[in-house]
Amino acid sequence: MSDKSRSAEQSGSSEAQIAVHWKEEKYFKPPQSFIEQANLSDPDVRERFGERNFPDCFREYADLLDWSKPYTEVLDTGKPPFWKWFADGELNACHNCVDRHLGKYRNKAALIFVSEPEDDAPVAMTYQELYVRVNEMAALLRDYCGLKAGDRVTLHLPMTLDLPITMLACARLGVVHSQVFGGFSGQSCGQRIEDSGSRYLITADAYWRSGKLIDHKEKADIAVKTAEEAGQKVDKVLIWQRYPGKNSSPTAMVEGRDVIINDLLKDYAGQRVEPVAMNAEAPLFLMYSSGTTGKPKGCQHRTGGYLAYVAGTSKYIEDIHPEDTYWCMADIGWITGHSYIVYGPLALAATSVIYEGTPTFPDARRPWRIAERLGVNIFHTSPTAVRALRRLDPEGPAQSPQQFKHMTTVGEPIEPEAWRWYYHQIGKDQAVIVDTWWQTETGGFLCSTIPALDDMKPGSAGPALPGIYPVIFDENGAEVARGSGRAGNICIRNPWPGIMQTIWGDDQRFVDTYYKRYCRNTDSTDWRDWPYMAGDGAMQAEDGYYRILGRVDDVINVSGHRLGTKEIESACLTVADVAEAAVVPVVDEIKGRVPDVYVSLGSDAGDLEDIKSRIIKACDDMIGKIARPRQIHIVPDMPKTRSGKIMRRVLAAISNGADTGDVTTLANPDVVEEIQNMVQGENASKSSADMPDDIRNFGNND
Repeated sequence: MSDKSRSAEQSGSSEAQIAVHWKEEKYFKPPQSFIEQANLSDPDVRERFGERNFPDCFREYADLLDWSKPYTEVLDTGKPPFWKWFADGELNACHNCVDRHLGKYRNKAALIFVSEPEDDAPVAMTYQELYVRVNEMAALLRDYCGLKAGDRVTLHLPMTLDLPITMLACARLGVVHSQVFGGFSGQSCGQRIEDSGSRYLITADAYWRSGKLIDHKEKADIAVKTAEEAGQKVDKVLIWQRYPGKNSSPTAMVEGRDVIINDLLKDYAGQRVEPVAMNAEAPLFLMYSSGTTGKPKGCQHRTGGYLAYVAGTSKYIEDIHPEDTYWCMADIGWITGHSYIVYGPLALAATSVIYEGTPTFPDARRPWRIAERLGVNIFHTSPTAVRALRRLDPEGPAQSPQQFKHMTTVGEPIEPEAWRWYYHQIGKDQAVIVDTWWQTETGGFLCSTIPALDDMKPGSAGPALPGIYPVIFDENGAEVARGSGRAGNICIRNPWPGIMQTIWGDDQRFVDTYYKRYCRNTDSTDWRDWPYMAGDGAMQAEDGYYRILGRVDDVINVSGHRLGTKEIESACLTVADVAEAAVVPVVDEIKGRVPDVYVSLGSDAGDLEDIKSRIIKACDDMIGKIARPRQIHIVPDMPKTRSGKIMRRVLAAISNGADTGDVTTLANPDVVEEIQNMVQGENASKSSADMPDDIRNFGNND
């Protein structure tokens, strides 16, 4: 036994044993009207996907696709944990998302683009028009750039139609695309260019955000410089114009390097490119993890298994039919957008909405106006967005005209209070909610209710998906019993088609990060010996539902009691006036670490001291006095990334008198100084030299 494990065992605590105090919530049943139209209402599905039928059960997902060469073997476990799915089959992802729908759905909208300026009419792109545009872009990439199957290209594109067109054009050729979230800095983009070995950067001149036309082209110069300083030369920067024929960026073009895609495309008008048949194991895209220290981690996803998994989960968990208008209010720069804006919905011939800007601009009712105008009936968003909308307009959604049959929450655990508001206000008690748990690495959902079969329970992701076999381990590898009230590290015992292939260029890091911890036998080729470690804390209730508690390192050890920050935040959010809450650890000489609470309030908040008292009481009542905050800071807003994530790392630095680091890429960097002055005082000295590692790195998973 290691010293670390022995110490944990002797202390009666462990790294994974997060204290859990959330009470069990009552169930909500799916409406009969939803059940009657659902894609999946067969109660035998979990038996069909049970372990005795694994891995052949996943033929049901693979057979949703067109294969140019049919597969004969479902899973090859010969080189664990580098699993191969449908490995002797061939297919093309672009064909499956575009070409095969032309016979029946040629004139149906594939994508509807909504620009942030509300005076601009939505733009519907039919499957036929998407086919034409993708072919022309593929011809440009092949003939002008000389790109071929296996080459990598980095995209740094905002949320316009140009992004899925470019992704699908790459997929048509077998070119591996690496989309970098548009809100990332040029330096972050350059790091990913270097790591992937891309010779081409495809970007945009500008896009709308919060009422401003943002200069995006300026990031390209920084990205190219960063990549070249690291040893990767960029041959060309290809630029989509936000308004074709008009330059919307004040940043100068670099002669000989920068070219306008809209001008080049004129030379490829009407061209057609036959989709390249790709082996199912050929990489489709790289998706770099964000918010961590050190070298970016390129999650490499395969063509066949990934596309099968997102098609299956889109059909059966998102309940997408070709007749539906589906809006995932995420960014394609993240895995959610890849899986559940582009590849999953388009594989099912759905109509998928792409919105360019901030959902709360010019006001918090913009999403409901969009949904009503376009007839959106499936809505997909994050708890962060739910909390923001609740804060800005708590009664508005119920008074607005949207009518959803299905709603998703994704990206982080959602507190029961926020879940209920989502259900009652936005869903108007008529929509089912799936609270999904998954990761960039997993490709698609792992835990969720099946919407027509399972009751919903606020605060719980639900059971495992069919064909997914989770287990919760403690620090020493012992299984944590269902219904024990104890938490641990959630792992998945089996491979599944959506799982990433490896970390690009670093197989050993892949093994060390996800499999080394709980591998029973490194010489074994039995998948049962290679559980995947997700890095999230979780518990399983007696009913089999999983409650995800956040990253296992997002815990605060208070006098030996390990408290999940999400749990304390949930307690704070039960106070009616609290719109958002963030909890961070602070060094304490006696207790080791204590929690600091940051809250932002709704528009009609009452007396501030009374609110603080109620927050303390909520923590005392729901968790115990051990969770009582050291301080409660009422702030005008939380520091957030461009995707809306609260930057707890920044708040932890402020609470501990440390340097906040570079905050210029945040959506609202000015609020950091305002909070810093409130908490530290105008002339507080700041130095991170003596900061403990756990606090210095706190929130790096945000």
